[in-house]
Amino acid sequence: MATTTCIILNPSAGSVRDLDDVVARLKRLPNAEIRLTGRRGSAARFARTAIQKGRQLIVAAGGDGTLNEVVNGVGENVRAVRVGLIPLGTGNDFARTIGVPTDVEEAIDLIAAGVARRVDLVRVTSDEVRYFVNVSAGGFSGLVDEKLTPAMKKTWGPLAYLRGAAAALSELRAYRTTLAFNNSKSLTLDLYNVVVANGRYVAGGRMIAPEASIDDGLLDVVLIRQRPAPELALLAAQVAMGTHLSSDAIVFRRATKLTVNSKPRMCFNVDGELVGSEPARFEILPRALRFIAPKP
Repeated sequence: MATTTCIILNPSAGSVRDLDDVVARLKRLPNAEIRLTGRRGSAARFARTAIQKGRQLIVAAGGDGTLNEVVNGVGENVRAVRVGLIPLGTGNDFARTIGVPTDVEEAIDLIAAGVARRVDLVRVTSDEVRYFVNVSAGGFSGLVDEKLTPAMKKTWGPLAYLRGAAAALSELRAYRTTLAFNNSKSLTLDLYNVVVANGRYVAGGRMIAPEASIDDGLLDVVLIRQRPAPELALLAAQVAMGTHLSSDAIVFRRATKLTVNSKPRMCFNVDGELVGSEPARFEILPRALRFIAPKP
């Protein structure tokens, strides 16, 4: 039978212990080819090639970074394919939001069932054009991602973000940031972080955007204001409990478009992968992506 599915597997994903076993399990999916990533950008390239070959389903088998590369390989060709996920990373934050099971067999069964739902896609234009389905963060988060290495992610697993944060703490600084929501009058604040969320979770389960919905056509924007260290410690505890949106240290907005400028320039990541700096423009593409997932 004709090949209809392309599985893009990251052999270095955090939960991959026995690659041959994972490959054998993935072969349960009928009419599928399996491509193994070798370096940064491989997954995006494989996704583009799969679309050119007429594949109808592209499955990211890896972590949030692998999924993000696949989404960027699909890009504006979202009408051509459906996207699936087998969570093999250390964080698996988007899987938490959309309800994809982290058990490999259960995730494969979900892919085989083939039921898709439409979810929002976010386009961000900065040094380059990128897409994401989960979260983008700039400021201190960008510094943390500069500190994170593949070895650190592998060694520390879900605690890797905290390890990176500890390494970056000495460089903590505020950014004089100007933001425009939906092309309206701009707002200027001194911020540590700008978080633009479609999904709810970051850094292995921290609920940074507890009210976010992946199909409401809106960006959830969480701004962390400059505050003294004791207030930041309290805020960290509130973030851990998902109650931080009521904090005086937080400015929360919803928008379909957002433009960010800052001094000094913020570095931004998308779904945990460092991609560039501001000025950045975020735009929601409502329900643009067909994603294999349980019914909401």
